[in-house]
Amino acid sequence: CSSVKLAYGAKGWNKHDVPNRMIPGDSLKVCVQGLACCTPQMEAKLQLQSRNEFDKIMADKFDILRTTFISRTAKFDVFFSELLDNSKRDLHDMFVRTYGLLYQQNAHVFTNLFDDLRRYYKGSDLNLLDALDDFFSSLMQRMFQLMNQQYTFDEDYIQCVVEHMDELKPFGDVPQKLSIQVKRAFVAARTFMQGLAIGRDVVLAMSKIQPTDSCHGAMMKMQFCPYCRGLPHVAPCNNYCMNVMKGCLSYHAELNHQWNLYIEELMRVADRLEGPFNIEAVVDPIDVKISDAIMNFQENAQTVTDKVFTGCGRPNLGRKKRDASPEQSENWQYDRKNQYVRPTTAAGTSLDRLVRDIREKVQITKDFWKSIPHVICNDIAAPLEETHHCWNGMGKSRYLPEVIADGIAAQAANPEVDVDIRRPNSVLNQQILQLKLITNKLKNAYNGMDVDWIDS
Repeated sequence: CSSVKLAYGAKGWNKHDVPNRMIPGDSLKVCVQGLACCTPQMEAKLQLQSRNEFDKIMADKFDILRTTFISRTAKFDVFFSELLDNSKRDLHDMFVRTYGLLYQQNAHVFTNLFDDLRRYYKGSDLNLLDALDDFFSSLMQRMFQLMNQQYTFDEDYIQCVVEHMDELKPFGDVPQKLSIQVKRAFVAARTFMQGLAIGRDVVLAMSKIQPTDSCHGAMMKMQFCPYCRGLPHVAPCNNYCMNVMKGCLSYHAELNHQWNLYIEELMRVADRLEGPFNIEAVVDPIDVKISDAIMNFQENAQTVTDKVFTGCGRPNLGRKKRDASPEQSENWQYDRKNQYVRPTTAAGTSLDRLVRDIREKVQITKDFWKSIPHVICNDIAAPLEETHHCWNGMGKSRYLPEVIADGIAAQAANPEVDVDIRRPNSVLNQQILQLKLITNKLKNAYNGMDVDWIDS
């Protein structure tokens, strides 16, 4: 038992607790009975150590995965928020330069649009197309009145003007194109961000599934019963370790199929974000697009006015049309050639770089739940090729049973861990449901359809 004394002492315990020579182990609860280098008190300490080590191993594996999703969710959220802030600021700066006082007196129309976009991204159930319709309706009302300042308009008349908007198309095709682009891009971005957040939540929930007593017993037998046999430095056989871990993590393996479907849909939406639903390409130049809409209105101002007067009647003359200041006159004749699209550095990156980073980190989590036993056994068990000089649960010899399949049903044949295959696990079932819900929503976002927010 001298090697056991050294190994036991290295764990921080009193090596004098270890017998000098093997003693009858009839009173041991887990380890093989017969002659042993363990007392019942030692076995109890080793059992506790086994639990702690297993908990730490599992925490380390889950932390890596959870951190991946936490950090990427946060990065995407910060990027998106900064992108909206930058776009709002750019529009304000450009419109102050271009339209001066006329813009500043009506700035709340534009501020309301950005407030709606942010509320939608943060989970509001508002309809994006309605929000954009409201914006262009408000803009039309303001511009029509500004361009016809010699008349007075009551609320009924202004309502009539708005009702003619679809027919008049005062802004050209900008509202229709922008609405479609904004809707698809925002739906994809919001669903993608929530997809990442739900991945994080699922990992957190699964990490809280507690090992069963049978699992703890099997882990103790595999890791520390070699001490009791005088073999403290003999690692468990790899196939033996695999059966123990598959029994301990059978619920986790059950999640693997749905997790893979979820990751595939998340990656498909990532494709959309890098391509036709690129939120950066929509939000960053939104000031230029809205300015284009205003230019269209100005160029068709007389036609629009004539058609409104025909449809709604000629309004009463009121005050004289005020002369615009020279500065405002120049601003109203804004030159489209001055427009340009700025390179964006929201959160110090671009959407393409951000999505590429997320793709690289998230894609490799496919099959995570099925691979945990392999990863753990590669760390703590003997190499695969070492088949005879390893601990098989009884001594230093070959491990004969076959490695069983993954999942709960297969555990009926597990020789190392007793798993109640008829007992459902509510945490597992809840996470499978969460993944199914978000997977369907990611599919809808990929196809450019409406997606409701999940109140998780």
